Amino acid sequence: MGLDIHEAPNVNARSKNVARTGMVFTIEPGIYLPGIGGVRIEDVVVVTTTGCRVISKKIPKGFRQP
Repeated sequence: MGLDIHEAPNVNARSKNVARTGMVFTIEPGIYLPGIGGVRIEDVVVVTTTGCRVISKKIPKGFRQP
């Protein structure tokens, strides 16, 4: 949640960065199928004193692709 599309610190299994209370970042899993396209879901997460909390809105139940 900065000024650029992707910027440090990175959040992944290889990162040596430490998440600290108050930091906000996005988790962006995605799937891409050759010749078809792809989709990426982005969740905004804030680090709290007891763990993490997702602060982005959830997709409503019953959502169906048109």
